[in-house]
Amino acid sequence: MLQTAIEAAKEAGKMIRENVGNVHVGQFEYKLQFDYVTDIDRKSEQIIIEKIQKQYPGHKILAEESARAESAEFRWIIDPLDGTTNFIHGYPVYSVSIALEHNGEIILGVVYDPSRDELFTAEQGRGAYLNGKRIKVSQNADAGLCLLATGFPFRFKEYTELYLKSFQLLMQKFSGIRRAGSAALDLSYIACGRCDGFWEIGLAPWDIAAGSILIQEAGGRMTDFFEQNNPIWSGNVVASNGYVHVEILQVTSQVFYGNIRDRLYEY
Repeated sequence: MLQTAIEAAKEAGKMIRENVGNVHVGQFEYKLQFDYVTDIDRKSEQIIIEKIQKQYPGHKILAEESARAESAEFRWIIDPLDGTTNFIHGYPVYSVSIALEHNGEIILGVVYDPSRDELFTAEQGRGAYLNGKRIKVSQNADAGLCLLATGFPFRFKEYTELYLKSFQLLMQKFSGIRRAGSAALDLSYIACGRCDGFWEIGLAPWDIAAGSILIQEAGGRMTDFFEQNNPIWSGNVVASNGYVHVEILQVTSQVFYGNIRDRLYEY
């Protein structure tokens, strides 16, 4: 099943890479304000779903652009192009994200960056890897030396003020904050030690699922804003190397407690 996910991600990624610069105004649609879908998103999703269904016709699919299967014994959770806005502009930070859920638990994940030809993979109990080499989270415990990643709440502008408050407080504690535009890659970068922590509001399951097992298998930690352990379905995510998790949670729990719905992104 991991090999199927890898092959699907690489095939979709190749198609995405070949179409960089080919999407122009009029060739994409609005799903919500500032949330776009292109023909490339749809083609990528079709490639992935066809590959999976050929190998595992009985498995269910939860994908961003088309399939909406309810829970099942085996369910694939797919983001065919995480970072569509970046892709439209030719900004080289976007990815393909594929995870497999078994009886409600994520058991494998693949995140592929076609711009850098970087393949992040993880299987439950078997570790996390980048292009076949074992990866681990960073060992940084000093927030003053740590780099955070984040994403702006572009779908939920009503939370802008709260988000900016969290940004302000975390900026005072940590050495730097980056906003690249692909949550799947942000989580992958924590897994391989490039970043030390992450927080974001209102993510969808396909944004998070593969990254969650990468972080788990790389020795990190992922919760929601209030230290609950299943943020895939709330969409409010704190992820880290584990050492600075509490310092991020101190801010998110303070800022957002009582001020944010349990689930923002409905699918």
